[in-house]
Amino acid sequence: MKKQFVVLLSSLFLLTGCPRDNKMTADAVQDRASIPGLDASSVTTLISDSGITRYRISTPTWQVYDKAEPVYWEFPDGIFMEKFNIDLEVDTWLRSDYAHYDESLQIWELKGHVQSMNADSEFFETPQLFWNQKTERIYSDSAITITRETSIIKGVGFDSNQELTKYTILNPTGVFPIKDE
Repeated sequence: MKKQFVVLLSSLFLLTGCPRDNKMTADAVQDRASIPGLDASSVTTLISDSGITRYRISTPTWQVYDKAEPVYWEFPDGIFMEKFNIDLEVDTWLRSDYAHYDESLQIWELKGHVQSMNADSEFFETPQLFWNQKTERIYSDSAITITRETSIIKGVGFDSNQELTKYTILNPTGVFPIKDE
C-alpha cells in the first residue's frame, strides 16, 4: 500500500508539474527588413559566367537582407574575392574587413583595410572603395597607396577599370622615380 501511494504521489507531481496550457511563444518580428533572410557562416562560393568559373568568394559571415528596400548583402566580418582568368588561374584578388553589396544598383562598398592585387602584380591599399558592376568601374575618394615593382604611388581618390589596370589617381602625392635617358 505504501508503494502504491508513492507511485500515485509521484504521478500526481508529474501531472501538476507540467501544465499543458503554458506554451512558449515569441513576439512577432515587427521589422522583417532589419533581419537577414540568409545568415550563413564560413562560406566559400564560386561564381560562373556562361559555364566558366570567374570568381571565388570566401567570407566568415554572409547576410542577405532580402526584405529590405533595396535588397542588400552584408559581409560584416570581411570578404576575400579572387578573379580567375580563362585558364582558371587567379588573375586578381581583393580583400576587405567589411563589404556591402546593393543588389539593385550592383554596387559593392568595401571598407576597412581594403587590399587588392591586379594582374600586373600592383598592390593597392585603401580604407574604402566602391565597385560598380554595371559600369565596370572601381573608384574611391579615400587615400590610396599603389605599390609597383619600381615605385610607390600615393594619393587621395582614384578611378579605375574593374581590372585595376587602367587607373587615375585624382590627387597624387609621393616620390616618383624618373629614369635618365
